[in-house]
Amino acid sequence: MQPNPVPLEAVDLADLEVFVRNEAWGMFDTLRREAPVHWNPEPGGNAGFWSVTRYEDIERVDKDPETFTSTHFTNLEEPPEQYKDLRRSMLETDGPRHQALRKLLMRDFSVATLRRYEDFLRGLARITVDTALQQDEFDFVDAIAADYPIAVLARLLDVPEDFTPQLISWGNEIVGATDPDYARVLIDSPEAEQYKHLPFRSPASQEIFEYGRMLAAERKGGDGEDLVSKLINRIPEDGVPLTPTDFDNYFLLLVVAGNETTRQAISHAMKALMDNPDQLAYFLANPDKAPIMVEELVRYASPVYHFRRTATRDIEMHGQQIKAGDKVVMWFASGNRDEAKFADPYRLDLSRYPNDHMTFGKGPHNCLGANLARLEIRIMFETLLPRLASIEQTGDIVRVRSNFVNGIKKFPVRVTTK
Repeated sequence: MQPNPVPLEAVDLADLEVFVRNEAWGMFDTLRREAPVHWNPEPGGNAGFWSVTRYEDIERVDKDPETFTSTHFTNLEEPPEQYKDLRRSMLETDGPRHQALRKLLMRDFSVATLRRYEDFLRGLARITVDTALQQDEFDFVDAIAADYPIAVLARLLDVPEDFTPQLISWGNEIVGATDPDYARVLIDSPEAEQYKHLPFRSPASQEIFEYGRMLAAERKGGDGEDLVSKLINRIPEDGVPLTPTDFDNYFLLLVVAGNETTRQAISHAMKALMDNPDQLAYFLANPDKAPIMVEELVRYASPVYHFRRTATRDIEMHGQQIKAGDKVVMWFASGNRDEAKFADPYRLDLSRYPNDHMTFGKGPHNCLGANLARLEIRIMFETLLPRLASIEQTGDIVRVRSNFVNGIKKFPVRVTTK
């Protein structure tokens, strides 16, 4: 659905309530049309940031790490200088070291490797769907969208199945660092100062670190096939071993990124299919086109709103003077609705091809787990949709209070099965 227009003077992408109300799309439209590089102040004495909203400009920024670096961090938060190295993950590195860290697990997320997991993923999807459909009414996020990716992640990490609620809780707290329903300590609260050495200034980060260290200690020197064993026992191709801090931050990234984005993509995709029953019918009628349809579902879902870069030098874009040290925010969700790239971008069209969306990024930092996410989403809908005679929303969708993750907290539905 085409969003309501928003005057340029009313655009504020630092206002998290805009995202709770799902009103950012109209702001993205205005910025692409009137101010494709736009300065947005921030509250609380933070520096402010440049919003980049057109597809071609986002791609330019994402593919130029020399001018737009990740090393000054990739979220809007500005960590204290003395803690940057302590908090630095693969996301906050560029160049050869970034590539070496990616390649540690890259082959484990390749299409060829994941093909071997397909039967096991289908088995997990059936368990999730069978359990959910024992009830006529349930929350789609809790019962389907959160349950399935975390079950997959637990298997890949080789952690007990009964530990998955804790993994979900940690993921909620990290990506929901700005949401009082999720965060014990809000990232911008005075209390968060005592956690400023931790990712997202969250006590959950410390708990994830401690759990990862326990797993690493058990598996170091072994020949396990789980991701923790591979992470702790492999040496990056540049010959520089992971430090304990490197391992902590890599493990946290697996726990959070390996769950949250797929969860949100499944939730948004289900909502889109419910709103477009002709497309739901198309999905069921064209199983051979599943890979193409998944690309449209993830474009439409856009589970991550943005990532940030920092300018390394003064540069002009669209007449705006970006200074060295300025934060530059790539609004991937806006790029996925750019009418210059996608015809009728607010229409869900499962036959859309080609579909060069930017849900997983466009540069050297493109999502390491993109192939796994695609496979999980396809298998979930191939498993779930044929079981449904009907599905309807029974209450309001509640969104995560965040301008980083395009998240859904509550999605009540009623189903009848075939």
